[in-house]
Amino acid sequence: MTTFYSLWTVVLLVAFIAIVAWAYSRRRRDGFDRAARSVLQDETPPAQPGERKDG
Repeated sequence: MTTFYSLWTVVLLVAFIAIVAWAYSRRRRDGFDRAARSVLQDETPPAQPGERKDG
């Protein structure tokens, strides 16, 4: 049973390293940068003073 736990630990460690490598790869950087900037971009212009927001 100890061998199973040891192998399972190695499998999970390799999976973790693979996910981290994928997340930090250069091919993913553009997509992550776009996603990070999209939160800060507002698609609707701010309301002008005296203008009602509900139409």
